[in-house]
Amino acid sequence: MHSVVTVCLDKDQEFRFELDGVEPMAHEQARLWLDGEFTRMECEPLRASGKVLLADKVLVVARAAGASLLGDRAWLGQFARAASAALSRPVVRIDLAGMTINY
Repeated sequence: MHSVVTVCLDKDQEFRFELDGVEPMAHEQARLWLDGEFTRMECEPLRASGKVLLADKVLVVARAAGASLLGDRAWLGQFARAASAALSRPVVRIDLAGMTINY
């Protein structure tokens, strides 16, 4: 099965990581990795209630990473593995301009 994570910063800048042949990350490991990056980057919850849904965490970590980290193949690979595992989807498209995730 084809597996890829794509992060679109805007209409002209896209980062793509193919996960075919890459060791999958366990769901709990993915959640912990995203939690760690969320904290390390001092991300803020999207919702006024303070609740942080897993999909929201993927969005805000990608946004906080920006082009510099998304351009780092090692970090992007870890992020892609974590996003795919946490969301339980082989194909994930993250649109930061619209703050949406498509599967």
